[in-house]
Amino acid sequence: MRQILTVRYGVLKSTSDFFATFNSLKKGDQVIVRSSRGVEFGEIVANVQEIPDDAPVENLGEILRKATVEDKEKQKKITDEMIPMEFKFCQKKIKEHKLLMKLASIEHLFGTKKIIFYFLANGRVDFRELVKDLAKEYQARIEMKQIGVRDEARLLADYEHCGRELCCRAYLKNLEPVTMKMAKNQKATLDPSKISGRCGRLMCCLRYEDKVYEELKYTMPRKGTIVRTARGTGEVINYDVLQQQVTIELENQGNVNISVHDILDKVREPLQQKETTCDRHCEEKGCGLE
Repeated sequence: MRQILTVRYGVLKSTSDFFATFNSLKKGDQVIVRSSRGVEFGEIVANVQEIPDDAPVENLGEILRKATVEDKEKQKKITDEMIPMEFKFCQKKIKEHKLLMKLASIEHLFGTKKIIFYFLANGRVDFRELVKDLAKEYQARIEMKQIGVRDEARLLADYEHCGRELCCRAYLKNLEPVTMKMAKNQKATLDPSKISGRCGRLMCCLRYEDKVYEELKYTMPRKGTIVRTARGTGEVINYDVLQQQVTIELENQGNVNISVHDILDKVREPLQQKETTCDRHCEEKGCGLE
């Protein structure tokens, strides 16, 4: 049998499934893997499953071995000694060439003479002369990789407002888009400072329950709907998606909260509201929060 395990690797804390032909591995083990980029140093973060030896694994990377003492010492030297020196040298050359870019992090591929420099910039940067300087200094293949603010947070930030490690660092494999509509569905505050993460974009966790909210909201009558209940006819003025309750303004009886399942039928749907400029702006990702 082969093991399929989830491994976190690289400075961007990427997580992917890898297969191993030996069964002595467990969560927390440091391993040497072969990814799509090459040989890398990683850590097992989850045991997934066991599969037969003849099962296809073409789309998976391979765990080559459990990290040896020599592997760990090599990785420590790269992290503690080589990268800080390379960071200073690269920053110096960026200033010399007057490049409008911000160096964020540096990564060595474990099994090759290749160094990746991660940077932020508002637009395209002509870094050809910088690459020549770096290649000459370190006698290695140099890759300059431009990243966005979400990847910068994954690289440099630690904990989120909730007190837990950033989702993008801890376990997210892909950074899916998060929209203002998701915050509205969950009736979260629309104050950007409270729903934005360390990257300045909407928090990834707004996406987690969005599908549930969408499904539950589908069963709810919209505000302005006239409904008939056992207590009388009235207008829906508010609703609670998770509790599946609506607030109805009954004729001559004030406001009452009832379960959506206690609505006998809808007397009249509200008129279709014209989309406001702000809503349309958010839907088209023009507010800068998404």
